Amino acid sequence: MRILSGIQPSGILHVGNYFGMMKPSIELQDRGDAFYFIADYHSMTSLYDANLRREYTRQVAIDFLACGLDPKKAVLFKQSDVPEHVELSWILSSICPMGRLERCHSYKDKIAKGLSANHGLFAYPVLMAADILIYDADSVPVGRDQKQHVEVTRDLAIKFNQTYGETFRVPEPAFREGAEVIPGLDGQKMSKSYNNAVEIFGEEKPTRKRLMSIVMDSRSPDEAKPDAEENRAIQLIKHLTTPEIYSEEVEKLKAGGYGYGDLKKRLFELYWQYFRPARERRTDLMQNLDYVDQVLANGAEKAREIARSVNQRARKACGLE
Repeated sequence: MRILSGIQPSGILHVGNYFGMMKPSIELQDRGDAFYFIADYHSMTSLYDANLRREYTRQVAIDFLACGLDPKKAVLFKQSDVPEHVELSWILSSICPMGRLERCHSYKDKIAKGLSANHGLFAYPVLMAADILIYDADSVPVGRDQKQHVEVTRDLAIKFNQTYGETFRVPEPAFREGAEVIPGLDGQKMSKSYNNAVEIFGEEKPTRKRLMSIVMDSRSPDEAKPDAEENRAIQLIKHLTTPEIYSEEVEKLKAGGYGYGDLKKRLFELYWQYFRPARERRTDLMQNLDYVDQVLANGAEKAREIARSVNQRARKACGLE
């Protein structure tokens, strides 16, 4: 089974990125033929600083490797190192109905949040379809907020096959349960754009201060909190520790006598402990950037071998060869 997933280098990676995409992807590297790309083409719809794009792209690679991605088991590469993505995107654009893109809620949501209304943002689902189809992917692990984009991919694959003959494998989405509910500091979904994120590898003192700033209700420490599971700190703790420790924290809140300050201190301790091994690996990787760059180069070579073959198949089918 070939697995494909990607992540944008549009900022410093945060805990929501880790539990939503990175951790599930790392777990899947033992279950199939895994291809993971850093979506630097996609980042161009919202990030306009070239130096930042270069920096974030390398940082994504470093963070992924630090968190456990094994280049012997999974292929990690930059999207822009495989230009066949863009050619196939154009080919698919020629059969993609405008109305299909106009109905995509992601574009409307991003415009509503203040992003510039550009063609790249509008046509994002077509490039995403090319990303998937060019590797003959069987499974596409996504959060439920990406469900519509995978549906567009399936629609375009089917329409191309009907128009030009059987060419593309029609992929299946594999939903990452719970990925869309990783809460930020304000209770909304954790996101760089909401300024509510906690970095995976944040420095100790600023991260402690950030977690201690989580706004709670006005109940005193002595009061019982029967709705403990809805607490923002508790919701983060759930992902950072064992079910047993999570349950203990919930019960302490429900019983009363447990202050929010102590709860937030506990949250920081669990966060710092959870990512300790990854921080140590990341420190080593930062001293060996040539290795990181070589991982990306090797990954691009492996990815492009497949992409060339599939793209050539599409070119022949539609008469470009």
